[in-house]
Amino acid sequence: MKTTILTIIITLVTVFHSNAQQRNQEIIKDGKTPYLLGKIDKTGLEGKNYSSWFSKNYAEYEVNTSITSSISSELKNYDITLFMGTWCGDSKQEVPKLYKVLEACNFPMDQLTVIAVSREPNMYKQSPQHEEAGLNIHRVPTIIFNKNGKEINRIVEHPITTLEEDIQNIITVNNYKPNYQIVTAIDNILKKKGVKGLKKKGKKLLKTHKDKVSSMYELNTYGSLLYRTDRKDEAIEVFTLNTKLFPNEPRTYMSLANTLGVSDKKSEAIKILDNAVKLFPNNKDLKENLKVIKSN
Repeated sequence: MKTTILTIIITLVTVFHSNAQQRNQEIIKDGKTPYLLGKIDKTGLEGKNYSSWFSKNYAEYEVNTSITSSISSELKNYDITLFMGTWCGDSKQEVPKLYKVLEACNFPMDQLTVIAVSREPNMYKQSPQHEEAGLNIHRVPTIIFNKNGKEINRIVEHPITTLEEDIQNIITVNNYKPNYQIVTAIDNILKKKGVKGLKKKGKKLLKTHKDKVSSMYELNTYGSLLYRTDRKDEAIEVFTLNTKLFPNEPRTYMSLANTLGVSDKKSEAIKILDNAVKLFPNNKDLKENLKVIKSN
Protein backbone atom coordinates (compact mmCIF):
# COMPACT_ATOMS: atom_id res chain seq x y z
CA MET A 1 0.00 0.00 0.00
CA LYS A 2 2.85 2.40 0.93
CA THR A 3 4.53 1.65 -2.40
CA THR A 4 1.31 2.48 -4.31
CA ILE A 5 0.87 5.78 -2.43
CA LEU A 6 4.52 6.68 -3.02
CA THR A 7 4.11 5.95 -6.76
CA ILE A 8 1.04 8.19 -6.95
CA ILE A 9 2.87 11.03 -5.16
CA ILE A 10 5.88 10.75 -7.46
CA THR A 11 3.59 10.73 -10.51
CA LEU A 12 1.71 13.82 -9.34
CA VAL A 13 4.96 15.67 -8.58
CA THR A 14 6.32 14.72 -12.01
CA VAL A 15 3.15 15.91 -13.78
CA PHE A 16 3.14 19.16 -11.81
CA HIS A 17 6.81 19.77 -12.55
CA SER A 18 6.26 19.04 -16.23
CA ASN A 19 3.34 21.48 -16.44
CA ALA A 20 5.33 24.14 -14.62
CA GLN A 21 8.15 23.77 -17.10
CA GLN A 22 5.79 24.20 -20.03
CA ARG A 23 4.88 27.76 -19.04
CA ASN A 24 7.17 30.42 -20.51
CA GLN A 25 8.95 27.88 -22.71
CA GLU A 26 11.65 29.64 -24.70
CA ILE A 27 12.80 28.57 -28.15
CA ILE A 28 16.44 29.37 -28.79
CA LYS A 29 18.10 28.57 -32.10
CA ASP A 30 21.60 29.48 -33.25
CA GLY A 31 21.71 32.81 -35.03
CA LYS A 32 18.01 33.54 -34.44
CA THR A 33 16.17 35.75 -31.96
CA PRO A 34 14.67 33.69 -29.09
CA TYR A 35 10.90 33.57 -28.70
CA LEU A 36 8.37 32.26 -26.20
CA LEU A 37 6.03 29.44 -27.15
CA GLY A 38 2.85 28.05 -25.60
CA LYS A 39 1.28 29.23 -22.35
CA ILE A 40 3.09 32.20 -20.88
CA ASP A 41 2.56 34.91 -18.28
CA LYS A 42 3.92 38.32 -17.38
CA THR A 43 6.99 36.76 -15.76
CA GLY A 44 8.03 35.35 -19.11
CA LEU A 45 7.51 38.67 -20.85
CA GLU A 46 9.68 40.37 -18.26
CA GLY A 47 12.51 37.93 -19.01
CA LYS A 48 15.86 39.18 -20.30
CA ASN A 49 15.07 38.58 -24.00
CA TYR A 50 11.73 40.44 -23.91
CA SER A 51 11.87 43.07 -21.17
CA SER A 52 13.51 45.62 -23.49
CA TRP A 53 10.23 46.09 -25.34
CA PHE A 54 7.74 44.84 -22.75
CA SER A 55 8.90 47.01 -19.85
CA LYS A 56 9.42 50.06 -22.06
CA ASN A 57 5.98 49.96 -23.69
CA TYR A 58 4.34 49.10 -20.37
CA ALA A 59 5.95 52.07 -18.63
CA GLU A 60 5.23 54.55 -21.40
CA TYR A 61 1.52 53.78 -21.76
CA GLU A 62 -0.82 56.15 -19.94
CA VAL A 63 -3.99 54.36 -18.92
CA ASN A 64 -7.34 56.13 -19.17
CA THR A 65 -8.23 55.67 -15.52
CA SER A 66 -11.71 57.14 -15.87
CA ILE A 67 -12.61 54.29 -18.21
CA THR A 68 -10.82 51.55 -16.27
CA SER A 69 -12.64 52.65 -13.10
CA SER A 70 -16.00 52.41 -14.85
CA ILE A 71 -15.40 49.00 -16.45
CA SER A 72 -13.49 47.31 -13.63
CA SER A 73 -16.47 45.63 -11.98
CA GLU A 74 -18.09 44.27 -15.16
CA LEU A 75 -14.82 43.14 -16.71
CA LYS A 76 -14.35 40.64 -13.87
CA ASN A 77 -17.26 38.65 -15.31
CA TYR A 78 -15.17 37.80 -18.37
CA ASP A 79 -12.38 35.38 -19.14
CA ILE A 80 -9.80 36.69 -21.58
CA THR A 81 -7.63 34.65 -23.93
CA LEU A 82 -4.73 36.43 -25.59
CA PHE A 83 -2.85 35.01 -28.58
CA MET A 84 0.40 36.80 -29.31
CA GLY A 85 3.87 36.40 -30.77
CA THR A 86 6.94 37.67 -28.95
CA TRP A 87 8.42 38.05 -32.46
CA CYS A 88 5.49 40.19 -33.67
CA GLY A 89 5.71 43.99 -33.82
CA ASP A 90 2.01 44.53 -33.06
CA SER A 91 2.19 42.17 -30.08
CA LYS A 92 5.19 44.06 -28.74
CA GLN A 93 3.19 47.30 -28.93
CA GLU A 94 -0.21 46.16 -27.68
CA VAL A 95 0.40 43.38 -25.14
CA PRO A 96 2.27 45.56 -22.59
CA LYS A 97 -0.56 48.09 -22.85
CA LEU A 98 -3.15 45.36 -22.30
CA TYR A 99 -1.43 44.17 -19.12
CA LYS A 100 -1.33 47.72 -17.79
CA VAL A 101 -5.02 48.27 -18.57
CA LEU A 102 -6.05 44.98 -16.95
CA GLU A 103 -3.99 45.72 -13.85
CA ALA A 104 -5.59 49.16 -13.61
CA CYS A 105 -8.94 47.35 -13.65
CA ASN A 106 -7.75 44.96 -10.89
CA PHE A 107 -8.61 42.17 -13.30
CA PRO A 108 -8.10 38.68 -11.81
CA MET A 109 -5.04 37.36 -13.66
CA ASP A 110 -6.18 33.77 -13.21
CA GLN A 111 -8.91 34.69 -15.72
CA LEU A 112 -6.32 35.68 -18.30
CA THR A 113 -4.81 32.97 -20.53
CA VAL A 114 -1.88 34.02 -22.71
CA ILE A 115 -0.72 31.83 -25.59
CA ALA A 116 2.49 32.63 -27.45
CA VAL A 117 2.38 31.26 -30.99
CA SER A 118 5.19 30.10 -33.25
CA ARG A 119 6.87 32.01 -36.07
CA GLU A 120 8.19 28.85 -37.76
CA PRO A 121 6.74 28.19 -41.27
CA ASN A 122 5.42 24.73 -40.37
CA MET A 123 3.78 25.99 -37.16
CA TYR A 124 3.06 29.61 -38.09
CA LYS A 125 0.69 31.27 -35.60
CA GLN A 126 0.14 27.94 -33.89
CA SER A 127 0.95 26.69 -30.42
CA PRO A 128 2.22 23.26 -29.33
CA GLN A 129 -1.13 22.39 -27.72
CA HIS A 130 -3.09 24.03 -30.57
CA GLU A 131 -5.23 26.22 -28.34
CA GLU A 132 -5.75 28.34 -31.46
CA ALA A 133 -7.54 25.54 -33.34
CA GLY A 134 -10.97 26.60 -34.60
CA LEU A 135 -10.60 30.16 -33.29
CA ASN A 136 -9.54 31.90 -36.53
CA ILE A 137 -6.28 33.27 -35.17
CA HIS A 138 -4.95 34.84 -38.36
CA ARG A 139 -3.43 37.97 -36.80
CA VAL A 140 -1.67 38.56 -33.52
CA PRO A 141 -2.29 39.83 -31.02
CA THR A 142 -5.87 38.58 -30.84
CA ILE A 143 -7.69 39.27 -27.56
CA ILE A 144 -10.80 37.14 -27.06
CA PHE A 145 -13.43 38.04 -24.44
CA ASN A 146 -15.46 35.10 -23.15
CA LYS A 147 -18.44 35.12 -20.82
CA ASN A 148 -20.05 31.97 -19.45
CA GLY A 149 -17.90 29.92 -21.79
CA LYS A 150 -18.95 31.78 -24.94
CA GLU A 151 -16.97 34.25 -27.04
CA ILE A 152 -18.56 37.69 -26.84
CA ASN A 153 -16.14 39.59 -29.08
CA ARG A 154 -12.46 40.12 -29.82
CA ILE A 155 -9.84 42.74 -30.58
CA VAL A 156 -7.69 41.79 -33.58
CA GLU A 157 -4.11 43.02 -34.03
CA HIS A 158 -4.74 46.53 -32.66
CA PRO A 159 -7.67 48.45 -31.17
CA ILE A 160 -10.02 50.49 -33.33
CA THR A 161 -9.75 53.46 -30.93
CA THR A 162 -7.93 52.59 -27.68
CA LEU A 163 -7.82 49.39 -25.66
CA GLU A 164 -9.85 50.99 -22.89
CA GLU A 165 -12.57 52.27 -25.24
CA ASP A 166 -12.71 49.04 -27.24
CA ILE A 167 -13.02 46.91 -24.10
CA GLN A 168 -15.68 49.25 -22.72
CA ASN A 169 -17.72 48.82 -25.89
CA ILE A 170 -17.36 45.02 -25.87
CA ILE A 171 -18.55 44.58 -22.27
CA THR A 172 -21.38 47.15 -22.50
CA VAL A 173 -23.24 47.85 -25.77
CA ASN A 174 -21.09 45.36 -27.73
CA ASN A 175 -21.63 46.78 -31.20
CA TYR A 176 -17.89 46.58 -31.68
CA LYS A 177 -16.50 45.37 -35.00
CA PRO A 178 -12.83 44.32 -34.92
CA ASN A 179 -10.35 44.69 -37.74
CA TYR A 180 -10.45 42.35 -40.77
CA GLN A 181 -14.21 41.97 -41.04
CA ILE A 182 -13.93 40.18 -44.40
CA VAL A 183 -11.83 37.46 -42.76
CA THR A 184 -14.42 37.05 -40.02
CA ALA A 185 -17.19 36.77 -42.61
CA ILE A 186 -15.32 34.20 -44.69
CA ASP A 187 -14.34 32.14 -41.68
CA ASN A 188 -17.96 31.98 -40.50
CA ILE A 189 -19.09 30.85 -43.96
CA LEU A 190 -16.41 28.16 -44.12
CA LYS A 191 -17.38 26.85 -40.69
CA LYS A 192 -21.08 26.65 -41.58
CA LYS A 193 -21.16 25.98 -45.33
CA GLY A 194 -17.65 24.95 -46.35
CA VAL A 195 -15.94 25.77 -49.65
CA LYS A 196 -19.17 25.33 -51.65
CA GLY A 197 -20.89 27.89 -49.46
CA LEU A 198 -18.03 30.32 -49.92
CA LYS A 199 -18.20 29.96 -53.69
CA LYS A 200 -21.93 30.70 -53.64
CA LYS A 201 -21.51 33.79 -51.46
CA GLY A 202 -18.38 35.06 -53.21
CA LYS A 203 -20.05 37.78 -55.27
CA LYS A 204 -21.99 39.10 -52.29
CA LEU A 205 -18.82 39.17 -50.18
CA LEU A 206 -16.98 41.12 -52.85
CA LYS A 207 -19.79 43.63 -53.14
CA THR A 208 -20.09 44.09 -49.37
CA HIS A 209 -16.39 44.37 -48.56
CA LYS A 210 -14.73 45.68 -51.73
CA ASP A 211 -14.24 49.23 -50.48
CA LYS A 212 -13.56 48.16 -46.88
CA VAL A 213 -10.52 45.94 -47.42
CA SER A 214 -7.45 48.13 -47.17
CA SER A 215 -4.86 45.73 -48.53
CA MET A 216 -4.43 42.45 -50.40
CA TYR A 217 -2.59 41.20 -47.31
CA GLU A 218 -5.83 40.88 -45.35
CA LEU A 219 -6.88 37.81 -47.32
CA ASN A 220 -3.38 36.80 -48.37
CA THR A 221 -2.34 36.27 -44.75
CA TYR A 222 -5.55 34.40 -43.98
CA GLY A 223 -5.20 32.21 -47.07
CA SER A 224 -1.60 31.38 -46.17
CA LEU A 225 -2.71 30.33 -42.70
CA LEU A 226 -5.39 28.05 -44.19
CA TYR A 227 -2.77 26.47 -46.42
CA ARG A 228 -0.32 25.93 -43.57
CA THR A 229 -3.01 24.16 -41.53
CA ASP A 230 -3.72 21.77 -44.42
CA ARG A 231 -6.91 23.46 -45.61
CA LYS A 232 -5.76 23.80 -49.20
CA ASP A 233 -9.16 23.88 -50.92
CA GLU A 234 -10.30 26.66 -48.62
CA ALA A 235 -7.05 28.54 -49.20
CA ILE A 236 -7.50 28.29 -52.97
CA GLU A 237 -10.97 29.81 -52.77
CA VAL A 238 -9.74 32.63 -50.51
CA PHE A 239 -6.84 33.39 -52.86
CA THR A 240 -9.29 33.35 -55.80
CA LEU A 241 -11.42 35.98 -54.05
CA ASN A 242 -8.32 38.04 -53.42
CA THR A 243 -7.48 38.17 -57.15
CA LYS A 244 -10.94 39.65 -57.68
CA LEU A 245 -10.61 42.13 -54.84
CA PHE A 246 -7.16 43.23 -55.99
CA PRO A 247 -6.86 42.44 -59.72
CA ASN A 248 -3.97 44.88 -60.08
CA GLU A 249 -1.77 43.14 -57.50
CA PRO A 250 0.52 40.52 -59.14
CA ARG A 251 1.16 38.80 -55.82
CA THR A 252 -2.47 37.69 -55.52
CA TYR A 253 -2.05 35.60 -58.68
CA MET A 254 1.22 34.11 -57.45
CA SER A 255 -0.33 33.06 -54.14
CA LEU A 256 -3.24 31.42 -55.93
CA ALA A 257 -1.03 29.70 -58.53
CA ASN A 258 1.46 28.40 -55.97
CA THR A 259 -1.31 26.89 -53.88
CA LEU A 260 -2.87 25.29 -56.95
CA GLY A 261 0.53 23.94 -57.92
CA VAL A 262 1.15 22.17 -54.62
CA SER A 263 -2.44 20.86 -54.69
CA ASP A 264 -1.85 18.78 -57.85
CA LYS A 265 -3.61 21.36 -60.01
CA LYS A 266 -0.65 22.28 -62.16
CA SER A 267 -2.60 23.08 -65.34
CA GLU A 268 -4.85 25.50 -63.43
CA ALA A 269 -1.80 27.14 -61.86
CA ILE A 270 -0.16 27.61 -65.26
CA LYS A 271 -3.34 29.12 -66.67
CA ILE A 272 -3.54 31.63 -63.81
CA LEU A 273 0.07 32.69 -64.29
CA ASP A 274 -0.18 32.83 -68.08
CA ASN A 275 -3.06 35.29 -67.76
CA ALA A 276 -1.23 37.24 -65.07
CA VAL A 277 1.88 37.60 -67.26
CA LYS A 278 -0.32 39.02 -70.00
CA LEU A 279 -1.67 41.58 -67.51
CA PHE A 280 1.80 42.40 -66.15
CA PRO A 281 4.28 41.62 -68.95
CA ASN A 282 7.18 43.33 -67.18
CA ASN A 283 6.80 41.51 -63.88
CA LYS A 284 9.86 39.29 -63.43
CA ASP A 285 8.48 37.47 -60.36
CA LEU A 286 5.42 36.26 -62.28
CA LYS A 287 7.57 34.98 -65.12
CA GLU A 288 9.93 33.21 -62.73
CA ASN A 289 6.97 31.68 -60.89
CA LEU A 290 5.54 30.41 -64.16
CA LYS A 291 8.88 28.93 -65.16
CA VAL A 292 9.22 27.08 -61.83
CA ILE A 293 5.70 25.63 -61.95
CA LYS A 294 6.11 24.47 -65.55
CA SER A 295 9.40 22.74 -64.70
CA ASN A 296 7.99 20.81 -61.75
